Amino acid sequence: MIADFFHRLFAFDSHSPLLFTQFYFWAFFAIVFAGFALLQNRMLLRNAFLFFISLFFYYKTSGLFVLILVFTTVFNFFQAKCIDRSGGQRRRQWRLGVGLTVNLFFLCYFKYAYFFTDVVNNLFGLHLHVFNAFAWTGNWLGGSPRFDVSNILLPVGISFYTFQNISYLMDVFRKRIRPVGEILNFGFYVSFFPQLVAGPIIRASEFVPQIYRRYHLGRKQFGVAVFWILNGLAKKIVLSDYIAVNFVDRVFANPSMFSGFENLVALFGYSLQVYADFSGYTDIAIGVAMLMGFYLPKNFHSPYKATNPGNFWKRWHISLSKWLQDYLYIPLGGNRNATGATYALIGVIALIALILSGSLWVGGAIGLLLVGTGWLLCKYPGKRKRIHTHLNLMNTMLIGGLWHGTSWNFMIWGGLNGLGILVYNYWKNWGVYRRTLVLTALAALCLLIRAVAPSPAVNIALVWVGILLTGASIRMLYKRVRWGNSFHYLGTCWAVFQTFVFISFTRLFFRSGSNLDPAESNQIAWDTARQMVARIGGAWDLAQAGAIAYEYRYVFALILTGLLIHWLPERFKRRYRLSFALLPLGWMAVAVAFAVFVIYQFITADLQTFIYFQF
Repeated sequence: MIADFFHRLFAFDSHSPLLFTQFYFWAFFAIVFAGFALLQNRMLLRNAFLFFISLFFYYKTSGLFVLILVFTTVFNFFQAKCIDRSGGQRRRQWRLGVGLTVNLFFLCYFKYAYFFTDVVNNLFGLHLHVFNAFAWTGNWLGGSPRFDVSNILLPVGISFYTFQNISYLMDVFRKRIRPVGEILNFGFYVSFFPQLVAGPIIRASEFVPQIYRRYHLGRKQFGVAVFWILNGLAKKIVLSDYIAVNFVDRVFANPSMFSGFENLVALFGYSLQVYADFSGYTDIAIGVAMLMGFYLPKNFHSPYKATNPGNFWKRWHISLSKWLQDYLYIPLGGNRNATGATYALIGVIALIALILSGSLWVGGAIGLLLVGTGWLLCKYPGKRKRIHTHLNLMNTMLIGGLWHGTSWNFMIWGGLNGLGILVYNYWKNWGVYRRTLVLTALAALCLLIRAVAPSPAVNIALVWVGILLTGASIRMLYKRVRWGNSFHYLGTCWAVFQTFVFISFTRLFFRSGSNLDPAESNQIAWDTARQMVARIGGAWDLAQAGAIAYEYRYVFALILTGLLIHWLPERFKRRYRLSFALLPLGWMAVAVAFAVFVIYQFITADLQTFIYFQF
């Protein structure tokens, strides 16, 4: 009996990963916190303890993939020291190149092996299959065929800790920081378990100084940490999991079996689900880290309060957005100019788009875009800086899409977000009369296309342009009667609404490409998105909408409640967060017990992993 207990405790079970939503995790954390309390002010021992605990946590989540984490930790620790000790700039660049290559090799091997295999097969007419070299090596060392060599699984969190390692090497190369002196301290930075598997991506310059501080947790910080943990659990279990299991997942599994109304609500519901899931993980990670005296960066800032697509990406997954800005967008030239890397990346992305789509029409469209861009650069040399800025922005957003996976849908999702930012950059400089005129022309064009070649996509475009035209017309009327400044808050609400709808529709392609076998994700994702567009843009039976709303009344009410809470003023949220944090400990214990009891009434029978584990 005791042997079985310890076997379950220390053995890896792929069906039972160590998740924040499990009681097992909180028992694990209680033991960890007790050990941490004993070592709290003995810096190296404390950090070494947390490093090995983090490795155990990752092993319980990903099994033997922990060896990849250990290797990359050791490699980057010594590679950063080599970069720092190198004398000449060329030698420093060469050592940085080696470090980046090794990190990107592991990321690309596990994340893009199926894509590269498909590319080779399509280009040369071959029928190759993926081969798991790491599994083969394990079988060879173990002397038995224990691991499947025909399938490559993605290690949980590999994108996050790889990006942390790359930023560390880059910052050492740029002399922004000095290399960490002890490998145990560096290992602790890379593998800190609260944020290891789904972020936020933490910079060495932000976190490494904290590992040398003496432990301190004030009464207020303790209350805030507990609040963030409860807030994250409520987001994950009450909002994300309940909405997913009882509605969203059902619709996305087979969109054609549901009405256009159900598909549309599922789309908006997924926007809330993915936010509650990902920000819920971040909230718990921040709270757990804070209890141990460490502070993680804010990763979300009420993203659905954004008034435009660019503002959204300053509020959503902030650590990734800043990483892409600092280590991709700015090196490409940023808003200054274009570099050779800009055009090389355009060529690579164009080739990837052609391969993923498998359509000559897409190739022709890409060719026209490239020719048109070249013509604009030649025709309007005074606007080259602005065009180069847009090229760098689109490259960054498309790479951000491909970071999530090599599916045509992820690429469309990234491209639509980039296009939304570019369109808004022009739109914000237009007057209300020009906006109304352009939208009127677009509405007329949609009507003409609908008459000649009707399709669900055109119907959706027509409705959306009609909504925008209505808003622009009202704004124009306000300006004519000089009411514009009196109702500025209505303009803000309208901008938030438009941005939320736009972001939700781009998520159609994001969700369709998620949770799929990499070997067949591209076709299934595209079929799912196409079916949803067909249902949303097809004929609606409005008489059924009331019956559908009543049938899913609890789910719909939860979606609406979640969005309303999200849109509450930040100062109000800060007030009740501090009110909770300053409660007497006895009342806080009662509140925690009550909150946990209520939260776990919503828990589902099937284990719901965090969405961003797959990235």
